[in-house]
Amino acid sequence: MRLELRGLYIIIDPELAPQRDEVGIARAALQGGARLVQFRDKRRGKGTQLPIIRGISKLCREAKATLIVNDNVDLALSAGADGVHVGKDDLPVEVVRNLMPSRMLVGCSVNNLQEALRAEKAGADYVSVGCLFPTHSKSNARPASLETLRSVKKGLSVPVCGIGGITSDNIKSVLDCGVEMAAVIRAVVSAPNVENATRALATVFPYFPNREIENGSS
Repeated sequence: MRLELRGLYIIIDPELAPQRDEVGIARAALQGGARLVQFRDKRRGKGTQLPIIRGISKLCREAKATLIVNDNVDLALSAGADGVHVGKDDLPVEVVRNLMPSRMLVGCSVNNLQEALRAEKAGADYVSVGCLFPTHSKSNARPASLETLRSVKKGLSVPVCGIGGITSDNIKSVLDCGVEMAAVIRAVVSAPNVENATRALATVFPYFPNREIENGSS
């Protein structure tokens, strides 16, 4: 599935869009050209999250997009997601890799080349490098730089994603580092029009998709 790891990567965090339906956000983002969607909920119980993730999973299958669940292997398996993403305080990559079928993806947040190399060796299918620009989406984000992103891309064989404060004003500089993906949170999920905000970012990629998802947008 690594061949599918390219394009705009949207992370849906309910804390940044408390009055919005998460499935509706995913639908609009997919209509706007998102190729990967991650669901990240650090507060609500798994029973509350499961039907939401299942709804997003259905949309991603229809759009031939990739769905990643943050941290929770059991939720990813139960909802039919494509993989799990872990950070430095979550289960280690090698543990998550052993818990999941080989067809499922494991992503890992890293901050430098050394961490990225360890993640790749442990079985990560992709790494996300950040935080590239100032952001309010994650209070404990460790700063990185575009130079860090370039060094990780040069040193790894797995796909690489840039993350952290990415907007339509700076996404081109991220892609110029040669990475396959750029992850966005607030610039999409908090935007007045999710679909339009996604499209403004997705069209920068050379493989921008052209399709429609059923049932309108949000």
